[in-house]
Amino acid sequence: MVLLTGPSANAFRGGYLNVDKPRDWTSTDVVRKLKGITKIKKIGHGGTLDPIATGVLPVCLGHGTRFADMILLGTKEYRITLKLGVSTNTYDSEGDVTAERDFSAVTREEGERALAAFRGKYEQMPPMFSAVKHNGKRLYELARQGIEVERKTRPVEVRRLDLTRWAPPEAELEVECSHGFYARTLVNDFGAALGCGAHLSGLVRTRAGRFDIKDSHSLEEIQEYADAGKWQELAEPLDFTLQHLPSVRLDPLSAEAVQHGQALSVAQFGPPAGTAPGQQVRAYDAESELIAILVFEPDRSGWRPQKVLAAK
Repeated sequence: MVLLTGPSANAFRGGYLNVDKPRDWTSTDVVRKLKGITKIKKIGHGGTLDPIATGVLPVCLGHGTRFADMILLGTKEYRITLKLGVSTNTYDSEGDVTAERDFSAVTREEGERALAAFRGKYEQMPPMFSAVKHNGKRLYELARQGIEVERKTRPVEVRRLDLTRWAPPEAELEVECSHGFYARTLVNDFGAALGCGAHLSGLVRTRAGRFDIKDSHSLEEIQEYADAGKWQELAEPLDFTLQHLPSVRLDPLSAEAVQHGQALSVAQFGPPAGTAPGQQVRAYDAESELIAILVFEPDRSGWRPQKVLAAK
């Protein structure tokens, strides 16, 4: 077993585009547009953004769709703009107004104190206008019928939450949070804590895992590169989301066995010292092409192929 330090892809078999999603586009709209631009059929997004939101939308292409779950690892960061004094049924500016209250007496100091309750680990209630399912139906489908049902709270973690601008009726927050966190719910709950209500008026996702907004590309830029026949230059490599895993290079016989779904025994392919059961590794062939994710199961098969990429 040979540890690698930075394998490179020789040809585009798949990867990821870090898209700066425009406002009023759904995540599905973006995928549909990219299918037309890239002519690749197998495309999916990692982590839905509401139409009102802009910013980082990771899009998986080709073999990259096999690792879509890895995009959801790690934290996300958002820049939130909110409006005090007005509550809506969707918790954002797209919804119907449900209440209006005077906010003029609320101070920045009160805002800072109210935010303390939303830092760390706590239980958050998903909004009715969300894609969470209830008895097989999306909550937003029920909400559009005027039906509100009891929902279960979800554990979330907020690692950082800062009040970066206070200019009533507007304010701005920056948050680093776990997967499954609803910025709209934070704003609604923050407004309730202040006693004046609030709704989300703008949202920018500035980071999702390893995908950062400073490295993102607009659809117009991707189209321009496609017109020049080089959109692949904007794509991140297949192993971009896998850098948290150790890497190994397989000899030709072992690589062939793995690509046929065969496990590698501990006897023929011993693990590095200290490898624990359940450890995953990135496996590359002799040409430094990513071919699989292996998982260490010493009591069963040894190194079992968990995800195998089709050969070129």
